[in-house]
Amino acid sequence: MRKLAAGNWKMNGLKADGTALAKEVVARAAGAPLSCDILICPPATLLDRVAAILAGSAVALGAQNCHTQQKGAHTGEIGAAMLKDLGCSYVILGHSERRAEQGESDALVRAKALAARAAGLVPIVCVGETLTERDGGKTLDVLARQLQGSIPEGLAGGELVIAYEPVWAIGTGRTPTTAQVAEVHAHIRKGLAGQVRDAAAARILYGGSVKPSNAKELMSVPDVNGALIGGASLIAADFWSIAEACS
Repeated sequence: MRKLAAGNWKMNGLKADGTALAKEVVARAAGAPLSCDILICPPATLLDRVAAILAGSAVALGAQNCHTQQKGAHTGEIGAAMLKDLGCSYVILGHSERRAEQGESDALVRAKALAARAAGLVPIVCVGETLTERDGGKTLDVLARQLQGSIPEGLAGGELVIAYEPVWAIGTGRTPTTAQVAEVHAHIRKGLAGQVRDAAAARILYGGSVKPSNAKELMSVPDVNGALIGGASLIAADFWSIAEACS
């Protein structure tokens, strides 16, 4: 299966630097096509501008969140149909930062994933454990609960992406060992088999301090089908180096 290199810009980027970054990624994609899929997920304020830059390129556009409803009296929210209308094909849901800062539950993530699918978007459903849960030997139980609660029924493997992001590794420079990543991704794959059709077709990304220096090793782990890239996606050269590791 083709791997996916997904850049999550988070709450970063004004018009000038966001435009420059998107243009550089597109230029790299045109100059050196890769055998993996490329996705960038800018903040909502840049989606329309970046969509115009990506048009006709090999780089896909994604959003960082959506509402459970497509439209209505939900001030400050964005519906999945609106994202689709802007040119998005993916949406990140249940990122650990939203689970922690906005208190998003598995049930809410599941409802958002349903809305995303209804609008024709591929949800990237994020799961991951905290350091306390890791040290307490609860990692696999936590992930099983999150998968069970966050993934809608009736989906096929190709209709969603799972991103494993150990919370304790995000932005800290720390990463799990390859053995730990292999154990978790195998566990996720096994769990998906009981929840979605054709689970083998679902891409499972690794996210959590992915850098050019560790990308090749991480991408060689079984059942790691790409990367969800945070800080490194804000530097085109670093993002592209990680994407090359996904090819």
